Amino acid sequence: MSTVVAQSLHAFGLRSQVANNVFFFDEQIIIFPSGNYCVKYNMDQKWQKFIPGSDKSQAMLALSISPNRRYLAMSELVQEKPVITIYELSSIPCRKRKILNNFDFPVQKFTSMAFSPDSKYLLTQTSPPESNLVYWLWEKQKVMAIIKVDSQNNTVYQVSFSPQDNTQVCVTGNGMFKLLRFAEGTLKQTNFQRGEPQNYLAHTWVSDDKIVVGTDTGRLILFESGDQRWETSIMVKESSSDTKNLERVQESESLIEFPTLSSPVPSYEQVMAGSSHSQLSMPQVFAIAACSKGFACSAGPGRVLLFEKIEDKDFFHESREIRVPVDPQSNDPSQSDKQDILCLCFSPSEETLIASTNKNQLYTITMSLTEISKGEPAHFEYLMYPLHSASITGLAACIRKPLIATCSLDRSIRIWNYESNTLELYKEYQEEAYTISLHPSGHFIVVGFADKLRLMNLLIDDIRSFKEYSIRGCRECAFSNGGHLFAAVNGNVIHIFTTTSLENISNLKGHTGKIRSIVWNADDSKLISCGTDGAVYEWNLSTGKRETECVLKSCSYNCVTISPDSKIIFAVGSDHTLKEIADSSILREMSAFDVIYTAIVISHSGRMMFVGTSVGTIRAMKYPLASQKEFNDYQAHAGPVTKMLLTFDDQFLLTVSKDGCLFTWKVFDKDGRGIKREREVGFAEEVLVTKTDMEEKAQVMLELKTRVEELKMENEYQLRLKDMNYSEKIKELTEKFIQEMESLKTKNQVLRTEKEKQDIFHRERMDELLDKQTRELQDLECCNNQKLLLEYEKYQELQLKSQRMQEEYEKQLRDNDETKSQALEELTEFYEAKLQEKTTLLEEAQEDVRQQLREFEETKKQIEEDEDREIQDIKTKYEKKLRDEKESNLRLKGETGIMRKKFNSLQKEIEERANDIDTLKAEQVKLQGVIKSLEKDILSLKREIQERDETIQDKEKRIYDLKKKNQELEKFKFVLDYKIKELKKQIEPRENEIKVMKEQIQEMEAELERFHKQNTQLELNITELWQKLRATDQEMRRERQKERDLEALVKRFKTDLHNCVAYIQEARQLKEKVRALFEKYVQRADMVEIAGLNTDLQLEYARQREHLERNLATLKKKVVKDSELHRTDYVRIMQENVSLIKEINELRKELKLTRSQVYDLEAALKVAKKSQLQEVPETGPSEDTVGTTPAMRLNEQEETGRIIEMQRLEIQRLRDQIQEQQQVPGFHPISRIRLSSLVTSEVNPEVQNN
Repeated sequence: MSTVVAQSLHAFGLRSQVANNVFFFDEQIIIFPSGNYCVKYNMDQKWQKFIPGSDKSQAMLALSISPNRRYLAMSELVQEKPVITIYELSSIPCRKRKILNNFDFPVQKFTSMAFSPDSKYLLTQTSPPESNLVYWLWEKQKVMAIIKVDSQNNTVYQVSFSPQDNTQVCVTGNGMFKLLRFAEGTLKQTNFQRGEPQNYLAHTWVSDDKIVVGTDTGRLILFESGDQRWETSIMVKESSSDTKNLERVQESESLIEFPTLSSPVPSYEQVMAGSSHSQLSMPQVFAIAACSKGFACSAGPGRVLLFEKIEDKDFFHESREIRVPVDPQSNDPSQSDKQDILCLCFSPSEETLIASTNKNQLYTITMSLTEISKGEPAHFEYLMYPLHSASITGLAACIRKPLIATCSLDRSIRIWNYESNTLELYKEYQEEAYTISLHPSGHFIVVGFADKLRLMNLLIDDIRSFKEYSIRGCRECAFSNGGHLFAAVNGNVIHIFTTTSLENISNLKGHTGKIRSIVWNADDSKLISCGTDGAVYEWNLSTGKRETECVLKSCSYNCVTISPDSKIIFAVGSDHTLKEIADSSILREMSAFDVIYTAIVISHSGRMMFVGTSVGTIRAMKYPLASQKEFNDYQAHAGPVTKMLLTFDDQFLLTVSKDGCLFTWKVFDKDGRGIKREREVGFAEEVLVTKTDMEEKAQVMLELKTRVEELKMENEYQLRLKDMNYSEKIKELTEKFIQEMESLKTKNQVLRTEKEKQDIFHRERMDELLDKQTRELQDLECCNNQKLLLEYEKYQELQLKSQRMQEEYEKQLRDNDETKSQALEELTEFYEAKLQEKTTLLEEAQEDVRQQLREFEETKKQIEEDEDREIQDIKTKYEKKLRDEKESNLRLKGETGIMRKKFNSLQKEIEERANDIDTLKAEQVKLQGVIKSLEKDILSLKREIQERDETIQDKEKRIYDLKKKNQELEKFKFVLDYKIKELKKQIEPRENEIKVMKEQIQEMEAELERFHKQNTQLELNITELWQKLRATDQEMRRERQKERDLEALVKRFKTDLHNCVAYIQEARQLKEKVRALFEKYVQRADMVEIAGLNTDLQLEYARQREHLERNLATLKKKVVKDSELHRTDYVRIMQENVSLIKEINELRKELKLTRSQVYDLEAALKVAKKSQLQEVPETGPSEDTVGTTPAMRLNEQEETGRIIEMQRLEIQRLRDQIQEQQQVPGFHPISRIRLSSLVTSEVNPEVQNN
């Protein structure tokens, strides 16, 4: 084996042709097929792990995961034979658990698979014409049952187990919906199809016996135990503006009719070709996935509908719609969302839904987002990034950046980052792209389209063309290693262009067939090409001629490469060999071992070589090549490898294929020689941005900044207003609450006084009841003593009666004994006579019996003789039967042996079930304990409820009493309201003052706004002055330039004049020189005069500039002073406002305190009045009553006296406080008059008492 190893790192692609091509391993990890691998992808951490397919696998057909997420079943074709491989997902790395490849029945391939609920059994469906459904015990590789589900070669799309029953199976396909049950080693159909057969595309189990099935005409049908229970049709309405509205068309049910949730439009398909009106087309339901609330199904291109079950009913209603988003990078965005959804899958927690489409895309959505957007359709998001949906034809990498460029027959160009495993750029075009090359800097690409060759810039967020060449159908292009040249193939001609002037500098002609591959040598001095004509040419770019050539007509070359030292050329083609070519001759041919090599690449170190094959495998070889079969094979892709290359540092291998997948591989040599190439400079982070884009973004940023500042100002102003409003509201609320608290306090005091009265009343009542009880007890004792004496006398009389009765009964007993003895003697005599008669009759009967015995013995002998003869006949007959039974018994023993094995297996299953039952019983016991504890809690809660009811009744009685008291208090309230009105009249002046203060505050705010406007105007003036200053600076620079030009002119004139002075002795020559000077400088002399004038202008300009600068400085100072004045005024106004608000608050508090004190005093006075009113009627009763309660009356008088004395002291204290407050400036007394009247009213009852 080779020491060169390639380890798969990341896969960019999906194979949508695989049945059941995406599912969850756990909440964060999904599994999907890519190339010939199954990829485990973590959605949070973005890592990938790979489950490799079988060696020499030709195609992956179907996948299935077990319900316990432990096993993965993979159906493949390996060397034209079907194979099912079962992997154990729990082990790291995933290992093969079982391989099912020996079949006793005809099979071409397995198209669908499903695990049983306990993961012990596997259900597989073969393709037509066999169409066998196979029921496996996969651990033992044993077929439990097999049945042919269709005899008309119809396609079966899906098979599945019931979610709770291992023996219940469902099969759907074209014209078939079958429910089968496994029993006694066979699968038997349990349902009968009714009505017209339909093309059932998908199904799912929504409960133990209910299945939802989707058809190719957009119908959803619910079956329960094989019988149709509910049906609905969905329809995609496409308008001319390409907007779709999904409608519920029809709902019906076979046995029970349910009301439809939408208008009952009849189910039909209407197609209007060539009309501008809306078209109705029935969507195909390719995928259905069940969840706890209902199910999700595909409903035509780019649509998924969520259905929820209606409570207490057997049908579903459409709850939400999810759409595939429109792709703005597509060449036709209106059609980009029209993708058929082939597979749907919910996460274990049902929080995430993943969908795969026929364009090899993976989409995801969080279910909580769909609930938020109930009114409008929700939209999917890309799970990772947009993937290629067709064969990848071009691959390129660069040196300065970790970028990969790919182009595909899906008319798209994608730029990937192999370091972060992300998609950097992506764009679709109108024409197919056949080849691509990436400039070493990573800033440019050249792409060969079907119509033209385009040179493009890779901008930060776009791919833009800046040069086009009229080369149609260019299949190969390549930048040189230095990036200064690039080559493009046009049929059998190679065009060489320069990247500086973008011109065609050379055309290389010589191939007679199409050129399939070109490659530059290390120093870009030579170009190597190969083609379908069997020729490999080495071109010298300086001369444009061939240096070496090697032609082999029998071989059509696919790819060519050159060694790092540019001495050896390696070529691969259709003749199953790898050729080493040097100096126009083939040095060596290495066999490909029955495969065709389609791509080849050699490392920059010259130690490693990799080739791609037509079956999708990658071969890693060590260079120099060994003569034996020394290489490592990696089954990477599911189609021929189209392109492959190594990164500049030899760390990563990149491969693409016709299956639309891009793989990155980590490459290393076990020997470790010449592999590790340290990068001297890290990857570049620069990107290209156009000037217009930068200017637009800068403009947008400026606008946004100004907008942000404006919003800040508005928000601050709004916040201030809100703070003021809220502060006022808080004040009002606090006042309101304080008033309520004070009123409650007064009520509380009144209730306390009432309570004390009630307590006194109850004590008196208790004393009366105790006296009454003692008197009743004494009376009862006297009565009971008299009753006891009477009863004792009765007892003595009854005792005498009982003695007499006893004597009478003894006499009667003696008489009865005598009569009994006489009757006994008479009866004995009568029965002895009867006994003698019976003995005579018995002797006669015995003689009759003896005679009958003799007759019986004679008949017995005759019967025995007859029976012996019959026994002999029967014996012979049954001996024959015994021999037959022995033979049959031997046969049955063999059968019993078979049955015993089955019985043992069943016994094991029974034991397992018994263990399960034991565990369930233990759980039941635990639950019963929990139930008992809960019942105890319920009893205790019931007791609490009863106690609470009793307390509530007591409270209600109390409330009733309080309501009565409340009525009395309302009477007092009327009097107090009148007093409150008078107090309010005194409060009004203060409220008017507060209004005046508020108006002042509003005026100050208006002043503030004016100041802000003045500030903005001044800022505008400053900006104008700055602009003028800049203009004067520019004029000054121009004048300085003119001055420099004039100084240079004067210097030149001086030098020429000095030269003329040399001819001062020769007049003629002097004259000629002076004339030449005149001709040369005569116009410039005028300019000198102008320059003289310009000096005056410059002086004037400097004077004006100084004047303007002085004005500007004064304006700045003025602005600063104004701003300081405004700020001080604003602070002063705010301080005044604060002091006023504080004063208002203090006044309000004082007002509330005085009100509460008034309430207290009035309540106390009312209590005193009531007590006096109760004393008035007590003065006129009779002398008896006066004598009975003189002490109580004296106590009450003393108590009222004490209360009046306390009230007088309290009034004096309040007066002192009011006098103190009157001394405070700005305070007006509120209750001066009221207090004097109140005092007089308190003194009057004292006079009356005296």
